[in-house]
Amino acid sequence: MQYRLIKKTGDEISPLGFGAMRLPVKNGKINRPEAKKLIFHAIENGVNFIDTAYLYGDSESFLGEILPEVRSKVKICTKLPAINVKKYDDMEKLLDEQLKRLNIDCIDYYLIHAVDLKAINRLIKRDLFKFIKKAKADGKIKHIGFSYHGPKEEFREVVDIYDWEIVMVQYNYFDENVQASSEGIEYAASKGLGVLVMEPLKGGILSGNLPKKAENVFKKADSSKSNAQWALQWVLNNKNITCALSGMNTLDQLNENLEVANNTTPGSMSSEELETVDKVKKVIRKSLKINCSTCGYCMPCPKGVNIPECMKIYNEKYLFGHKCIINAAFINYYQYVGGLMGSVGNAGRCTGCGKCLRKCPQKLDIIKELKKVKKEFEFPGVQYVLLFIKHVGFPIYKFFIKLLN
Repeated sequence: MQYRLIKKTGDEISPLGFGAMRLPVKNGKINRPEAKKLIFHAIENGVNFIDTAYLYGDSESFLGEILPEVRSKVKICTKLPAINVKKYDDMEKLLDEQLKRLNIDCIDYYLIHAVDLKAINRLIKRDLFKFIKKAKADGKIKHIGFSYHGPKEEFREVVDIYDWEIVMVQYNYFDENVQASSEGIEYAASKGLGVLVMEPLKGGILSGNLPKKAENVFKKADSSKSNAQWALQWVLNNKNITCALSGMNTLDQLNENLEVANNTTPGSMSSEELETVDKVKKVIRKSLKINCSTCGYCMPCPKGVNIPECMKIYNEKYLFGHKCIINAAFINYYQYVGGLMGSVGNAGRCTGCGKCLRKCPQKLDIIKELKKVKKEFEFPGVQYVLLFIKHVGFPIYKFFIKLLN
């Protein structure tokens, strides 16, 4: 494994970090044996940076269970949930709770989570800098940074507002100019900050099946490389990137990413390869209807709408050209958000309360986008059809399957 230096801290970080937001799950909870196996395999192969957050479900507590035996081999990064801070005391209480969850005395890298300029200024009024100074003096955190979820026009101002040591931004070949943008990343790196990348594969969109035209461009250039390899290589090719955080939940995904991290050095992609990625980006941009990375920051919805899944399925309908009425996207919609294979979370449940809007890193008009999804997939009386299928149709189907076996 190659390592990249954070100038401000002197730490050498693996270019591939393990993001603990999308760990494998079973029955709605972290599949602890499988997740531990993945993380330990990553560490054994040189990954030394593990990223989590207070808002990532049970992730912190899970890591607190498994990491003590390998603590000396990894840097642990977690985040203060800015949205939960109403007064100064909240910051100290949250940090103490996180230390307890993680089962450690000191957090290596502590980020102020999901902020823009307005959020940072709100926290400053609540003595954020006093909190940081005290937390460092007390030995509770080593290094401080922020994860940015604002417009690129404000990024430099947030970088300059404090003596940060690290920053996390969304960055991938499709979203090169959102949030910090390539120029903002270069600026942060020039000041010695480590630059962590979230969503290097855009929530999995860039690693899955792409539109046929895009697939053909990649295959023509190099048939041996997967879509995920192209996407991750593009990110790590940037000399200003310290570490790309990937939410890997299978051994195949992990090994594929390890291979890219081992073989990609800054500036190693040829001009022909970069041109290939640019062509694919143009093809995808013509097909993607909603610029959602399925990060899940908009969740939970008070009315139970599974916002990321609704938008993902809607995008897939157009990405993969599902044209017939009963198509794969339509079936997926009713399986995964219509209640046929779990909880009901369809777009039609949205009441327009707006609680999701301020949480979205992409600043999407989620209410407007959900109306599009509803119009695309739902019809009057659909809830009664779903109830009939779930409580009458499925039991009859299962009964006959049992008889046949």
